[in-house]
Amino acid sequence: MQTINRTQLFRASCLSLLVTSLSFGIRAGTLNDFGSVFSLDKAQLAAITATAFYGFPIAVVIGGFVVDIIGMKRLLVLAFLFHLAGILLTVFATGYWTLYISTLLIGIANGTVEAACNPLVTSLYTESKTTKLNHFHLWFPGGIVIGTLLVFAINAMHLNWDLHTSIQVKVGLMLIPTVIYGYLFSKLDFPVTERVASGVTTGEMYKSLLNPLFIFMFICMFGTAITELFTGQWIDVLLKKVNDNAILLLTLETGVMVVGRGFAKPVLKLFAPEVVLLISTILAAMGLFLFTILTGNAIFLAAIIFGMGVCFFWPTMLGFVNTNLPKTGAIGLNLMGGAGMFAVSIYTIFMGSFYDRIVKEANGDNTFAGQRVLQATLIIPIVLIVAFAGLVFYMRAKNKTKPLQQVAV
Repeated sequence: MQTINRTQLFRASCLSLLVTSLSFGIRAGTLNDFGSVFSLDKAQLAAITATAFYGFPIAVVIGGFVVDIIGMKRLLVLAFLFHLAGILLTVFATGYWTLYISTLLIGIANGTVEAACNPLVTSLYTESKTTKLNHFHLWFPGGIVIGTLLVFAINAMHLNWDLHTSIQVKVGLMLIPTVIYGYLFSKLDFPVTERVASGVTTGEMYKSLLNPLFIFMFICMFGTAITELFTGQWIDVLLKKVNDNAILLLTLETGVMVVGRGFAKPVLKLFAPEVVLLISTILAAMGLFLFTILTGNAIFLAAIIFGMGVCFFWPTMLGFVNTNLPKTGAIGLNLMGGAGMFAVSIYTIFMGSFYDRIVKEANGDNTFAGQRVLQATLIIPIVLIVAFAGLVFYMRAKNKTKPLQQVAV
């Protein structure tokens, strides 16, 4: 007889997401070092970084199609194996292609974690989906904070290591939480997904994906993911010439996100999810704009505002869809995540080449190139402000036609 311990399952899920985010934080803190060790230009670094972002959607979409069939536990075993292989190959990388393949493996592992854990969280906490998704995704910025602080601390120690050894140690640290989450999941029983438990047929699930509201949110996910993840992953590169401790900007921004997601419950009691998304987009646009005009320590203010803006993006997008379109089930959650990461991968490749071209045109002025990339990215949240304002009015009109009911957040 199965005994479902939702507290232990939730904690193990958070640990697996911690590994996912450590890969972002540590890679963001070592991106320029990889370039130095292996003589890679920004376009090559962008291509390597992008593999994590398109490995993710491949895994999360495939996982979305099979999770109801093979179960969440088997998916998480696969995630563990991909994480293990990707981390080890990164540690022993010898150049561009080994870094490319290892980053792809880690991206696939990250996507597999979300493919299993997002429906797991919504199945465990059907009464508070958006809140618990925010608490779960708290560990994404949390891991980035831990990862970037580890990188910063190791750099500050001035240990007698060559640059390559330093990178290997930083990446190798990810093996510790990887082994722990693999062990924990192997010992726990899992429920079936909420869609299976509620008796929604596969046909009904696929039909619900054609709902105009789902299609709208699917498209908006492109913009929210690019705004949050592209900027975070490239912040050290884009702002290195603007502030001597650019990597700490990522630490501060993600630290704000940790605090914000931790307070998701009272925030979502004050504001409907669509209103939270509108406010978030306004703040994200303000933060990006300030990144382009501030210098020195003043730029940390931009990081705080930007962190407040992107804080609720990912989990609230997922929670909104699963709460308002529950028949979309695991595939709906995972298509949303896949859309976001795929958009980031394409945008990262494009912007890497754009960055290199501007540097050449500006006779090596990296500061100007970073500002131009951020200015181009600023267009995205500005468009989203209009989109989410429309969503707020749509949901208000829709809710007026419904009888008064308690909405799970």
